[in-house]
Amino acid sequence: QVQLVESGGGFVHTGGSLRLSCAASGRTLSAYNLGWFRQAPGKEREFVAGINWTGDYTNYADSVKGRFTISRDNAENAVFLQMNSLTPEDTAVYYCTADPGGFRQMMSRPAYWGQGTPVTVSS
Repeated sequence: QVQLVESGGGFVHTGGSLRLSCAASGRTLSAYNLGWFRQAPGKEREFVAGINWTGDYTNYADSVKGRFTISRDNAENAVFLQMNSLTPEDTAVYYCTADPGGFRQMMSRPAYWGQGTPVTVSS
């Protein structure tokens, strides 16, 4: 199985930045689509950002375009999410995800999930 562990979450004020990291173990993820989801209290999980296995294609939710950047380092078996210009609407638990199939599958129902790291943005 693929095991994913997130880190880097925390508490920031509006306009601040955070960089989330996700370290994988169990399998090499060079051929996996990777991404990030988030879930706010009382809401369903939503797709945030994704990156394909070669790293040459990325996709973002409209709500984070221009503010968040996803990247990956296959040598480190890791994926990252740089979050800038944070707002209270970004408050959620953020999950790292991986899927060996198509990009659309990763965006909707990825096969593997991390435990999540909480992000709180105050006004």
